[in-house]
Amino acid sequence: HNDPVTDPQSEVIHVRDDETGAVWTPASVSARRVTHGHGYTCFEHSFQGIAQNLAVSVSLNDPVKVCHLRLRNVSTSPRSLTVTHFAEWVLGSIREQQQLHIKSRFDQSNGVMLARQTWSAPYDAAVAFAACSPPATSYTADRIAFFGGPQQDGHPLDNRTGGGLDPCSALQIKLTIPVNEERVVVFVLGQCESEDKALELAKKYRQPEHAATSLSEVRQWWDDTLSVIQISTPLSTTDPLMNRWLLYQALACRFWGRSALYQSGGAMGFRDQLQDCIALTYAAPGLAREHIVKAAARQFSEGDVQHWWHAESGLGVRTRCSDDMLWLPWAVAQYMQRTGDRGILEQEIPFITGPQLADGEHDRLFTPAVSMDEATLWEHCRRAIDRASQLGAHGLPLFGDGDWNDGMNLVGAEGRGESVWLAWFLIGVLESWSDMAKVRDAVLAAGWASRAEQLKQSVETHAWDGDWYLRGFFDDGSRLGSSTSIEAQIDVIAQAWATLSGAGDPERAARAMNSAESRLVHPAESLIQLLTPPFDTSAPHPGYIMGYPPGVRENGGQYTHGALWLAQARARSGDGDSAVRLLQMLNPAERTRSSSSVSKYRGEPYAVAADVSFSPGRTGRSGWTWYTGSAGWMYRIWLEDVLGFQLRGNRLRIAPAIPNDWPGFEIAYRFGNSQYLIRVTRVSDLGTGLMLSVDGRPCGSDGFFELVDDGKQHLVIGQIGIPQLDPIRSLAPH
Repeated sequence: HNDPVTDPQSEVIHVRDDETGAVWTPASVSARRVTHGHGYTCFEHSFQGIAQNLAVSVSLNDPVKVCHLRLRNVSTSPRSLTVTHFAEWVLGSIREQQQLHIKSRFDQSNGVMLARQTWSAPYDAAVAFAACSPPATSYTADRIAFFGGPQQDGHPLDNRTGGGLDPCSALQIKLTIPVNEERVVVFVLGQCESEDKALELAKKYRQPEHAATSLSEVRQWWDDTLSVIQISTPLSTTDPLMNRWLLYQALACRFWGRSALYQSGGAMGFRDQLQDCIALTYAAPGLAREHIVKAAARQFSEGDVQHWWHAESGLGVRTRCSDDMLWLPWAVAQYMQRTGDRGILEQEIPFITGPQLADGEHDRLFTPAVSMDEATLWEHCRRAIDRASQLGAHGLPLFGDGDWNDGMNLVGAEGRGESVWLAWFLIGVLESWSDMAKVRDAVLAAGWASRAEQLKQSVETHAWDGDWYLRGFFDDGSRLGSSTSIEAQIDVIAQAWATLSGAGDPERAARAMNSAESRLVHPAESLIQLLTPPFDTSAPHPGYIMGYPPGVRENGGQYTHGALWLAQARARSGDGDSAVRLLQMLNPAERTRSSSSVSKYRGEPYAVAADVSFSPGRTGRSGWTWYTGSAGWMYRIWLEDVLGFQLRGNRLRIAPAIPNDWPGFEIAYRFGNSQYLIRVTRVSDLGTGLMLSVDGRPCGSDGFFELVDDGKQHLVIGQIGIPQLDPIRSLAPH
């Protein structure tokens, strides 16, 4: 329903005791135990002498949701029950738009409810279906008739289907359960391309044996995928997130589902899923590669891209966002670095084509055509870099209608505003691609390197504010993110990326990081603001970010995606103490240690929240959870920057930045059929270095060792000394 306020139930299973008239649901909020696993949720409940176990999952291979319900009679007499599955048909994005165009029928010979809508693409030819086992004794496709009372009074449903109804699927089953016996009920819900396929899948998945097998396959697949890398650290709340939940969130919700209670989406974001897929390069590199190719195919021949699009139809929006296209070469470089797959650069991928935005036009929603123009991924990335290299009066990249922070859509709406953050990001991309281009195109490589140097000079000349870097310049030349500003004096991402890009003047970058911590990090509230003070009455107007109340989401709240970059910059600086301290502030499990903190935070302990409020009366309250790119970034920062797991094709090194008081940590890594156990311990008399050996043999001077897929177990031993902090960096508050 995309309604987090009332959260009406659009799917429910009713159980009715036909003797007493009592009605309940196995997924009741009073369920004795609810287990959220990976790929499934299980509700255990006992009511009126009936023990219930409901397992809900989605097939690995087919578009089918399975509800596997076990009912056991633990009372002293036989029980007669009516079990009803109810689901509202939407078959589109908004129910109220679709409901008059949905037509249903019940296939009597197969016992399957079928429905399709005939109004809007891309699903106007698809067939939705619902079925159950045992077979339904009555049914209805009319929501009004269902809520009229059959589930309450025990009467059969009206067996009505067709068009012009208030569409739903309700399937009713009658059961008799002797004492101490169990009955299994299965409900399936799905949608596919034809009626024949719908009937085939319904018949297959409503069989109790196949429903149970499907759940086992789901659990096994997730176990195999999530166990590629397992860590053990001194932090009890971090290990479960790293070993299971962060990667699960990134893949299941963010990468596949692209939908959650707080945002029912479904579209692919160009910058969004490219960032998400890099977290998958260890456990599922094929998925990362596949998505990079798909994203490149959403690039216009002019070099810009669709800000978001729907994969089924290609419908999407062309915008003037300035950073979107640059995430393609960033992701390609990240993917190749980790996998060693340079062949991806030669893949031929088509462009899309469509009308360019007119002067004064900020975006346009349309379905572009696939161009006859096709080029290698290398060329797609080259065009993206050139398109992102449009500079303003200060020699900095144009802000456009947003530069990662979409809410700042008016900073450069007239085409003259400039972004400091984007300068750092572009420098990092230019330098990585300049290195790659040296063999392929020496002239281009030199040009990119020169452009990066010019950007560095421009930032240092025009964007240093005295204690931190500006966030950018408005169209009229006004400074954004300056100590002289009334609002938004300092923004975290401009400071973090001075370090992450490796391009900031070392002394200034360290000073900027300390300024960010002193102004934006609030230890008492365990919260990291994106910027401060929040926008409220600013002029020039920054954009729709000012539509959020001060302290909410991007407007001075904790926007976790950006806050994580501060922790990553600390780790990149070698300051493991600060990095871990900041990461633990962002850890949802740390925010739910007590009943009082749970009631304040109001988010799941196993899912990262996109934002946390820092506004009066709401400080510490989570915003939307699950659907955030923060999960993938948090996973990578812990693994790559804190624990120092640096994979380069079939070579690996460990270069950690851990807290001084950590005795060590372990990483178990499955490489093909081989298992590598990496055990790092703190040694007081080693100085500041790291000594690494594999199966008793010391590693080379660069710290890398070759991974071998020989089906054996290998032991990697690391001994790390106690680092000494840089005097400038040690000024950061703790």
